Amino acid sequence: MSKGIILFGHGARNAEYVEPFRRIRESMLARDPAARVEIGFLELSQPTLEAGIDALVTQGVTQLRIVPIFFAPGRHILKDLPERVGAVLDRHPDLEVEVADAVGMIPAVVEAMAEYALGG
Repeated sequence: MSKGIILFGHGARNAEYVEPFRRIRESMLARDPAARVEIGFLELSQPTLEAGIDALVTQGVTQLRIVPIFFAPGRHILKDLPERVGAVLDRHPDLEVEVADAVGMIPAVVEAMAEYALGG
């Protein structure tokens, strides 16, 4: 059983949008060099969610955790993501997929943002 993680984002036309995702991935790999972590976007940025998942499956991943880098669950997490995951499962029927909560819903993340906003 091999586990992998996708950092899932919306995507944007601005190339700089991807940089925070790369920094999160690099931080994860610095903590756990053996982690299998890819990035995937819904639209406008590369790689796509599907390409990120395919890259992990190619590495032998059989259990996938998708971490939405969103403030809250909205249409993209509640509607678009399940549709995309369904299409991926059609191609990779043995893949187990878990969708984590949007990072903005996690108390530690909210606290870190509050501390930053207060100038801490």
